Amino acid sequence: MSAPPAQIALSDVLAGLSYALDLTEGEPPGHAVRSCMIGMRLADELNLDAAVRTQLFYALLLKDAGCSANSARMAALFGADDHRAKRTSKRVNWSRRFPAFLWALRTVAPDGPARARLDRLLAIKAEGEVTRALMQARCDRGAEIAHLLGFEAPTAEAIRALDEHWDGQGQPRGLRGEDIPLLGRILTLAQTAEIFHAAGGVSAAWRVARRRSGGWFDPALVDAFGALRFDIAFWHSVRDGDLATWEPGDRLLVADEARLDAIAYAFAGVIDAKSPWTYRHSDRACVIVLGLASALGADDDELGGLRRAALLHDVGKLAVSNRILDKPGPLTAFELGVVREHAGVTRRILERVPGFGGIAPTAAAHHERLDGSGYPDGLTAAELTTPMRLLAVADVYEALTSERPYRRAMTSEQALRIIRAEAPHALDRDAADALAGLAHDPGAPPGLARREHPQDDAVRVEELLDRPR
Repeated sequence: MSAPPAQIALSDVLAGLSYALDLTEGEPPGHAVRSCMIGMRLADELNLDAAVRTQLFYALLLKDAGCSANSARMAALFGADDHRAKRTSKRVNWSRRFPAFLWALRTVAPDGPARARLDRLLAIKAEGEVTRALMQARCDRGAEIAHLLGFEAPTAEAIRALDEHWDGQGQPRGLRGEDIPLLGRILTLAQTAEIFHAAGGVSAAWRVARRRSGGWFDPALVDAFGALRFDIAFWHSVRDGDLATWEPGDRLLVADEARLDAIAYAFAGVIDAKSPWTYRHSDRACVIVLGLASALGADDDELGGLRRAALLHDVGKLAVSNRILDKPGPLTAFELGVVREHAGVTRRILERVPGFGGIAPTAAAHHERLDGSGYPDGLTAAELTTPMRLLAVADVYEALTSERPYRRAMTSEQALRIIRAEAPHALDRDAADALAGLAHDPGAPPGLARREHPQDDAVRVEELLDRPR
């Protein structure tokens, strides 16, 4: 894994990773980038100063940073694919009772019998409370991530106010008018304009902006948006998704090594928030793999790349519905295929992110096996590097010793017995031996000791990780 270039624009890193946020929200790739362009063009029309433009720019790129925080609850509550529920909710006026009811009617348990669908509708009858709780989790988590990445308070507060509406009927706090931060008002309009522009062009975006003026949107912002309608060159550039000209050039922020690490840690939190069953999985797998690598003599540069690969190895799972991730029973062949696609998605996401492209092969190979039985590419021993082998073992151990919806957590010793049985034909023997040494070392990093639950371990790793058939 080669070191990243000395200077990388922070905007390029966040724009690349925003692709993962788009997947989580059920939006087409580039949604966040295009929303950013629209919001920054509005900033031009409003003559915002350079400092405020910078705060807005990063708020627009990170507007969906909290998107995974309510995925599991939304999928469970509606009995539906969380990606579809999120996507369709942005295309209705959910702050009005009747449109919200019609949306819920179309969304809940789409393949279930009528009685099951009615029961779910009754369960979410208190629409305001449900919506508030879902959006509170999303907005608060997004603001927290902005703080973690070192952005100024106005950036974080804009993200927190993403779903507030001018008339006070938004969520989660029901802010009204100018009590909503200006940057938050811009985010709300830019996001909606992008969605309707992508579907029906400038006229569709203008119609929804005008129709919701004074409701969702600040009327003054809608007037400013109206002035953009005839900027044909701009709207062509939006379709191309070229963000380069919109970053405030005189306040360019650089993603140095420390910031790249901070971004990796922050997005590991986004990944693990997708499901309550994977809470801190990425973080713990990272601790374990660094312990293995250190035990086998890795140097600081190798540890740095491996740290980021471990933290981001499951970023592709943001594209998997929680209806699959949190399913308590066996997966169908189709569902299993969807789960197995996540490793390839991880690679595609990281390849597009400056500073993280070098870790993409390692991160994507965490389900590969020495005998070629793994996925996504069926790599064999000759093709699997030491970092790939170490991450595979760390991922297996962390998963086996954690609770899952379809089985209880194993003890450390049970997991080690399974891993030893898989080495050397599928998992690396040196890594397995190092893991055993760490697991029995009282001074080993946290994450290796687990709750004591009995579990039958006479089964292959793949059957335990991919669900019983």
